[in-house]
Amino acid sequence: MSAHTLRKLRPWVQLAAFVLFAALLIGAGRLIRLPADLFFRLDPLAGIASMIAARQIVLALLIGAAVTLAATLLLGRVWCGWLCPLGTVLDWTPARRNKRYEPDPTPRLRSVKYVLLIIILVAALLGNLTFLILDPITLIYRTATTAIWPALVALVSGIETILYRPPFLQGTIDRFEGAFRGVILPMEQPAYSMSVLMLLIFAGILALNAIRDRFWCRYLCPLGALLGLVSKAAWLRREVGEVCVDCQRCARACPVGTIDPTRQFASDPAECTLCLECVPVCAKAGQGFTGHYRPAPGQAYDPSRRQFIAAAGAAVVAVGLFAAEPAAVRAGPRLIRPPGAQGPDFLTKCIRCGVCLKVCPTSGLQPSLAQAGWSGLWTPVLVPRLGCCDYGCNACGGACPTGAIPPLALEDKRLAVIGHAYLDRDRCLPWADNRNCLVCEEMCPVPEKAIILEDVTVTTPTGESVDIRRPVVVRERCIGCGICENRCPLNGEAAIRVYTPSELT
Repeated sequence: MSAHTLRKLRPWVQLAAFVLFAALLIGAGRLIRLPADLFFRLDPLAGIASMIAARQIVLALLIGAAVTLAATLLLGRVWCGWLCPLGTVLDWTPARRNKRYEPDPTPRLRSVKYVLLIIILVAALLGNLTFLILDPITLIYRTATTAIWPALVALVSGIETILYRPPFLQGTIDRFEGAFRGVILPMEQPAYSMSVLMLLIFAGILALNAIRDRFWCRYLCPLGALLGLVSKAAWLRREVGEVCVDCQRCARACPVGTIDPTRQFASDPAECTLCLECVPVCAKAGQGFTGHYRPAPGQAYDPSRRQFIAAAGAAVVAVGLFAAEPAAVRAGPRLIRPPGAQGPDFLTKCIRCGVCLKVCPTSGLQPSLAQAGWSGLWTPVLVPRLGCCDYGCNACGGACPTGAIPPLALEDKRLAVIGHAYLDRDRCLPWADNRNCLVCEEMCPVPEKAIILEDVTVTTPTGESVDIRRPVVVRERCIGCGICENRCPLNGEAAIRVYTPSELT
């Protein structure tokens, strides 16, 4: 197949890969029999970093990383140019186009992504995955989960509400709801506290295209840096022949700016994404893609020993500062983790991908910002006031790509203690106002109720005797699901709140 044909095929491959990514994100994986975490398995940076930090081999991540790295050794950074969903979105985003070739402001700018890669891997070696928030797959998945998907669900629900008003459309809407609600569309509207922040960060990455086409890929992407280092030894590489007439069209067409007129229009395979945009613009067909058996020569922006030492030192200092945070920050009483994720190794496995947030049916799992300190940035935290841990759901453990949340059977998950409920008698209606309220007791899902009612007779300020049923928490029965806090009818803080006991922090 010629390079011209492959160049025409590339946008369709990108579209297909992006549609697959979106389908797996919204939960269609069970319909097409593919793992929902497929793209995370194929992400070698996330896989390698998580396995290093956890000191554990995860077979699915190991196989996926090996497949991507093998393809890179054969074809170069084909992942970046053909399959990466973030790269595809960047290609779809308007970018600055120059009539003349414009070199990088400084060649060293491309070193930034290598510095970030070193920081991520050294921090992982020290058991910290905080910097993995910069991985492109986790970044785009997190944005789609917490910002874009909730907006789309709300849009669909709003359109349904409008279309349901005409009687002749009600049957169609009912059939649509029956087919998709609970299968693709969630039963409840997802909502996340940091959706605006996530969207602003993602929009900022796209806005960098106004400075340079694929700015993120050129200068910042740590996964691109990893694949770029492997691509130094890639077999398939671009070559320029003697018929080149110095027209500079290929240099202007290259979206990552790796074709350098000062080097006879050669390109660095570590930067080339095999987009093939240079192929149709060549005036004399003076270039081609051929096989090579020797590594490509080094460049000025390749990571140096000094940069490695500086980046490694920065990672060590950062991880040390994270560990020096007060215990009240790193393991606060309201830091409620998903079932089975209470162990000390949770932070060494969690890659901050947001998959658990997406599958949580109540939106109770939220990305942490300050609750878990810097070492736990964007890790999942249960916020019962926003959504409880559904007693009949164990989806988060089954969806977690790294095992940070263990895949517990439903029977075991129902026994997993993630916290304990505590009653604030100064706010509870039966205790503070002598008014009956049975919500927390009625909602408690534990077979042997963790909240019981005590019958008491109290005297009101007017001297009247009233029979009241007051809730009492039997803490040894409580698993901390948070439904009592979620359904408490008080405005603001609930009268009953779930905390992580000290023995679970």
